[in-house]
Amino acid sequence: MTGPTDKTLHPRTQAVHHGTRRSQYGEMAEAIFLTQGFVYDSAAQAEGRFQSVGPDEFIYARYGNPTSRMFEDRIAALEGTEDAFATASGMAAVNGAMFAMCKPGDHVVAARALFGSCLYVLDLLVRFGVEVDYVDGTDLEQWRAAIRPGTRAIFFESVSNPTLEVVDLKAVADLAHAAGATVVVDNVFATPVFSKAVEQGADVVVYSATKHIDGGGRALAGVICGTRHFVREVAEPYLKHTGGAISPFHAWIMLNGLQTMDLRVRAQADAAAHVATALQGHPALTRVVYPGLADHPQHDLAMRQMGSGGTMIALEVDGGKDAAFAALDRLRIIKISNNLGDAKSIVTHPATTTHQRLSDADKAHLGITPGLLRLSVGLEDAGDLIDDLRQALVN
Repeated sequence: MTGPTDKTLHPRTQAVHHGTRRSQYGEMAEAIFLTQGFVYDSAAQAEGRFQSVGPDEFIYARYGNPTSRMFEDRIAALEGTEDAFATASGMAAVNGAMFAMCKPGDHVVAARALFGSCLYVLDLLVRFGVEVDYVDGTDLEQWRAAIRPGTRAIFFESVSNPTLEVVDLKAVADLAHAAGATVVVDNVFATPVFSKAVEQGADVVVYSATKHIDGGGRALAGVICGTRHFVREVAEPYLKHTGGAISPFHAWIMLNGLQTMDLRVRAQADAAAHVATALQGHPALTRVVYPGLADHPQHDLAMRQMGSGGTMIALEVDGGKDAAFAALDRLRIIKISNNLGDAKSIVTHPATTTHQRLSDADKAHLGITPGLLRLSVGLEDAGDLIDDLRQALVN
């Protein structure tokens, strides 16, 4: 038995029901198929499976699993893509999407403002003979100058980590497609709730499902969304042979996360807007960066592209690292960690954690100053979060 697959259903309904596969027992909750292998009725059937595997046929958990397939079908429906492949982590998704399509001599253009591990993956591409050029993601003229006929792919975060720059997805995608390039978008900060990346021109969308999709800080997972050709003929062979597939248990956690994701993320974004507004002009802060605020450089673009400012805020504490650390240590509710998208509010000091491997010059160029904090707003009461931040931010 399968769940409804009508793609005209609203996203919240799809996130609860789409792609469900029930066993002969008719269970209500999605089943976890904790098996690494599958049994065949005959040797001929085993031979046939290895020659051609159908969408509901499986041979080995590294290649596919019923629980994983439910998650893949459900997130693909939400994202508006033909297919998806679930991975062991968000970085497995980034690595899989980029390495599966690139070969020595290819050319990639990427936004300079990226998560530290994404920069590492691009550095690896260079070591394997791929040419990578970096641009300021918000500058269309830099994209125009860097993209050339034959460019294999472009890669950027739709909202950058941690400084919350918003890239004009449609404009950049138009430039890329004119040159025949594949547009790969890391959509973590935008979330599947607010982003319509495929409608706006993305060819491939990657997520760290560890973040808003799980929403409870329980498990690692990632996903690559795209055309059936890209997912099954480009990405899947690379990932299944290099071991990047998701575990069935983690896929089950993500399925459960999807059911409440829309409610959670909208509540978190609403709280983030209240927190950002309340902290504007605070004497201990030199800037509050939130795409939902009118003074954000890409505010109008963010509203057109996402319809929301999202769940993330960047705060720059006056006084540099010492003042930032002191504020972090005074927090009572908000937790110091390096995850995001959690039900619990989390604050990170990017310069010494997620982006510590960058040179001081690169950090300065990207706006990752010693006083910068990245705040992921959770599901706590917004007033309590505001009070916690105000008592921690002593001028």
